[in-house]
Amino acid sequence: MQKPSTVAAPKPSASHPASNSSFLLATLAHTDKIARIDPSNEDPGAIEFITVGAAPWGIGVHSPTHAAYVATAEGLAVVDLATFTRRSLVPYLHPAAEISQGEYRPGGLGLAVAPDGSAVYVAVSLDTETCFLEVFDVQRGVFTGSVRVGWRPFDVVVAPDGAWVATIDHDSFTVTVVDPASLRATTHKIAPFGTEGGLASWEKIHYAAVDADGTILLPVQGKVVVRFDPVTGKSNSIPSAANSHAHGTALASRLLLTVGTGSFGNADGVPNLSVLNLDTGDERIAPLDVPHETVTAWSDAAGTEWAVVAGGNTRNEGWDGLTLIRLDDFEQRTLDVPGYPQVVVTYTEP
Repeated sequence: MQKPSTVAAPKPSASHPASNSSFLLATLAHTDKIARIDPSNEDPGAIEFITVGAAPWGIGVHSPTHAAYVATAEGLAVVDLATFTRRSLVPYLHPAAEISQGEYRPGGLGLAVAPDGSAVYVAVSLDTETCFLEVFDVQRGVFTGSVRVGWRPFDVVVAPDGAWVATIDHDSFTVTVVDPASLRATTHKIAPFGTEGGLASWEKIHYAAVDADGTILLPVQGKVVVRFDPVTGKSNSIPSAANSHAHGTALASRLLLTVGTGSFGNADGVPNLSVLNLDTGDERIAPLDVPHETVTAWSDAAGTEWAVVAGGNTRNEGWDGLTLIRLDDFEQRTLDVPGYPQVVVTYTEP
């Protein structure tokens, strides 16, 4: 294991060429690497890899500074995308007692970058019930504070204007909303099917997307999408017919893309991708051959929109690759990516 450093975050590169190239960045949960992928190039040999730290999970990007941030089991990796190199690996305020892999490993889980790029918010788990949201000051290159949040926060999301940040607390059926300035935390129960079964329950939230109006969208079991207002604490439900244990979710304009991993708990359908129009309520469902973990939206050079779903790591039932699904007709193709891609995001060079 390399010794953590506190080298400052990358600054904008004046020499970086102007480009409209769109790539994917994926954390490889069974390795210590992330991958940069050009989906238009189907040659697996064209995929680029760099070492970031053990068992990476969440990843976020701030395009204006060519910076990516990766939550690993060891610390927060700061990556310069202009050179595709790791600049630093910064230890957490609450470091893991030991470094390991798998869904239940301690260390960094969900991650979000402040819209202005000034801060990175990382959910750090010491064990199932002892978890924190830690705040990383990008300019200073150090963690400056933390607050206790719910159990096993798979995901972190942030307000479009940066006014709040929230952890998606999988095992406690909660969303914890945090004021970034004061670190005051407010916990909200999100359990449309109740909490019976506790840790053994399948009817939990996993990942979230933030709509343009600042509400948080939380798919549950392919049966409902909870629209939660983190300011008022109020919520309502949008029906879904996917009927598949919901994991990753992302927005493609007004379409909510949600990965269903199959038959678990009160969902008895097959693995699929739900494409839900938030304006009309119309939903289309694309069956998938195997379960996946997370999803992002990607557009090719012709402007065609795709969903990209990652093989994943949770429950150790993932696989080494990505599936691309064209949104207009659900045509599918796969890309081999070794290491169990956990979280995948789109990065467009400015």
